[in-house]
Amino acid sequence: MTKSAKTVIIGLDGIPYGMIKNFAETGVMPNTAELINQGIFRKMQSSIPEVSSVAWSSIITGENPGQHGIFGFMDLFPNSYKMRFPNYNDLKAPPFWEKRSRRAVIINVPSTYPVREMNGVHVSGFVSIDLQKAVYPSFLISKLEELDYRLDVDSEKAHKSIDLFLSDLDKTLDARIECYRYLWDNQDWATFMLVFTGTDRLMHFLWDAYEDKEHKYHDLFIEHFGKIDRTIGEIGERIDDKDLLIILSDHGFERLEKDVYVNYLLREKGFLQFKNNKPELASIDFRTKAFALDPARIYVNLKGKYPCGTVEHQERNGVLRQLEELFGSLVVDGRKVIRQMHRKEDIYSGPRSESGPDLILIASEGFNFRSKLSAQDLAEKSIFTGKHTQHDAFLLLKDSSHALAIPDDPSVFDVVEIMNRSEER
Repeated sequence: MTKSAKTVIIGLDGIPYGMIKNFAETGVMPNTAELINQGIFRKMQSSIPEVSSVAWSSIITGENPGQHGIFGFMDLFPNSYKMRFPNYNDLKAPPFWEKRSRRAVIINVPSTYPVREMNGVHVSGFVSIDLQKAVYPSFLISKLEELDYRLDVDSEKAHKSIDLFLSDLDKTLDARIECYRYLWDNQDWATFMLVFTGTDRLMHFLWDAYEDKEHKYHDLFIEHFGKIDRTIGEIGERIDDKDLLIILSDHGFERLEKDVYVNYLLREKGFLQFKNNKPELASIDFRTKAFALDPARIYVNLKGKYPCGTVEHQERNGVLRQLEELFGSLVVDGRKVIRQMHRKEDIYSGPRSESGPDLILIASEGFNFRSKLSAQDLAEKSIFTGKHTQHDAFLLLKDSSHALAIPDDPSVFDVVEIMNRSEER
């Protein structure tokens, strides 16, 4: 790739391969369809677990959690049961834009808050709390305020009114698009990355509106993707044939019927016990063998690693075998709940692997794992109708030279390498 060529990355948070293919074929996303016809379109494996904080950290670094150190939206302080929320400062591998000399504009990438000095512009994504710490350089804050820029959709509104939520979703998308246009036109850059995250929020609450054409909100669901597609078409017209365009999702999505509470099952089977029967992490009893953090990360209560840890290291494999048997046989509504199980040593590599969960569960279609400690039942239906999947994210590249060798089964860890190979041409 020549020095004058640019790289443009468009992220569509949570969009599964099958959905983008369907929308391309049925005319909902005609601009995306044209790019699929011109480019390389693949189903892509997400991270494990399949949550945005881990997946986007993997996409922007090209590393697995054992290297970059992000294992979920929440984690534990060392030698403690106290919860913490990892942020951009906890990312232990550099994102691609910090390893390049050319200027970049980065908009709304999850888990990149608070921003730090870089060669270009950075507007961080979910979870971002304060606009003052979410924008670099800071002089752009006033312009974003002028554009009514929103750091994220107010998902709490969906618990009160879907109409209020959809209105906020639309305003957030409009402001995101205006932000991209302003920075595209007014900044010098060689790499431009824009992520749409409202798609994830929409599918959590209204996946049923996607599947049911008679649903009250089906047309509004479709229109959200139509507006994104028009933006994709606009960006496609702004780049040259020599530029590399990457469109991708961080994980997939599918129907959700019931949440399954992992810690409830661990309590019922005697793996998890609390002092004074208080269901909180701070009250974990020394008799505990294992506990879970969201979304389905199981930690063996190892001696020397946790304050009340009593499981000897040589006993770990035995406890894991018991847990694998327990979850492998779990049935809800006559169906197996588990799609896959992974031990950390099989999926993580790097100096931070020991900080990761001992066992990670991937749920079958229709089920989602939760770690709520105070759950009173094994499974229940929630307000969400859609949930994340690991096996069906997507990757779409428009490469005019058709010289890039893309794996038949790419993963989120391959994206940086694909970009590097493109620039080396």
